[in-house]
Amino acid sequence: MDELYLALLLQVQANILQEEVLQNILKIRRLIRKRRRRRPQVWIRSWLTEQQRLDHSQYYRLVQKLRTEDPNYFKSYMRMPLELFDEILERVRPAISGPGTNTRASLDPGLKLALTLRHLATGDQYPSLGFNYRVSKTAICRAIPKVCEAIVEAYKEEVIKFPTSPGEWKKLAMEFERRWQVPHAIGALDGKHIKIKQPANSGSEYWCVYKHCYSIILMALVDADYKFIWVDTGGVGHMSDAQIFNESELKECIENGTVCLPPSERLPQEQEADEDGAVEIPYFILGDDAFALRTYMMKPWSKRNMTKEELVYNYRISRGRRVVENAFGIMANRWRCLLTTLYQSPDVVRSIVECCVVLHNLMRIRNPAIHSAEVDHEDRNYNVIPGIWRQEVDVHNTDNPPPDTGRNRATQAAKDMRLYLQRYFNDQRRGGVPWQDQMITLNRH
Repeated sequence: MDELYLALLLQVQANILQEEVLQNILKIRRLIRKRRRRRPQVWIRSWLTEQQRLDHSQYYRLVQKLRTEDPNYFKSYMRMPLELFDEILERVRPAISGPGTNTRASLDPGLKLALTLRHLATGDQYPSLGFNYRVSKTAICRAIPKVCEAIVEAYKEEVIKFPTSPGEWKKLAMEFERRWQVPHAIGALDGKHIKIKQPANSGSEYWCVYKHCYSIILMALVDADYKFIWVDTGGVGHMSDAQIFNESELKECIENGTVCLPPSERLPQEQEADEDGAVEIPYFILGDDAFALRTYMMKPWSKRNMTKEELVYNYRISRGRRVVENAFGIMANRWRCLLTTLYQSPDVVRSIVECCVVLHNLMRIRNPAIHSAEVDHEDRNYNVIPGIWRQEVDVHNTDNPPPDTGRNRATQAAKDMRLYLQRYFNDQRRGGVPWQDQMITLNRH
């Protein structure tokens, strides 16, 4: 037995030694293979050198020529006037300037801003931008998110002004009443899908069934002048507009009263104390059928075979709600990356979308005449003339989204309020407008 035990022990030791030898051989082979790996032939490609960039890049050749010789075409190329480009450059220069390295200088801040705006304006992919601007794909991947974040940081507080007092909300409501004849409306709410490439390991989270694409969702509240006053880019493709709004900070703040909406008041033509049957109406948001009917959210009727009074109500509410469609259309028509599929990560796409929103508001404030031909407008008979953006941008869904249930059921108070507004809009002595009967007749035919 001792001899057998000794033989087994020797065999085990031999196997262990053999395993160790094999492991050492494999390590040696890996080291040899690693040393034999081909080293890069060049540190930087010849057409990406600083001199090549100065001689052939669109920024140093074409853009500078447009700047000095043809400012109108500079505006067409950059999608903004020269003066605004220079202003933005000065505001973001400290944030986007880099120290460079011992072997190469940092890209010029003007170049970074130009290629970022060109990406937003055209949706060109990074390789195409690299060839045009003589910049590596890696440098572009770093530059564009950084520039977008810098623009948002520099201008967001200035151009996206969310009201914080009853007086500011009333000012928005007065503008809605003056321009669109919808009293007590404080904004129009809607969502827009931004197409993206499927993120890695995301499954169906970003997949939108009725849009047939992967997307993130921009939820926005828009004032009467097509400016965004609140945005949320946290939604993903599988979520409905109602689900995003129900989970948003905006809804929570409206319901707990922290947004400081004005108290309920009588409608404009019912301010006299002796008006028969007049009641105080809350201030409200204009939405579409995706949202739940609430006293703070009015939407059109969604049934068939409506009466004349219901058609008039729908016309008046939809006329005011149209501003959010126009805002999305104007922004996407100017920053056409929103019409393409974006291949960046969702976080970078959200930065790009927020940057587009900020630039849209900035241009709306500084150069309102630029958008005058792009938005829907009405002729002297109040017929709607579609804006230029509708010829190239489709903001409507090709398929109907799935209906929302549960938390989206209308409250009785909201139903009563809708009926009251319907009577108000149909009464020519109070809230009616002279052309509304003609409009619903035309729509019927």
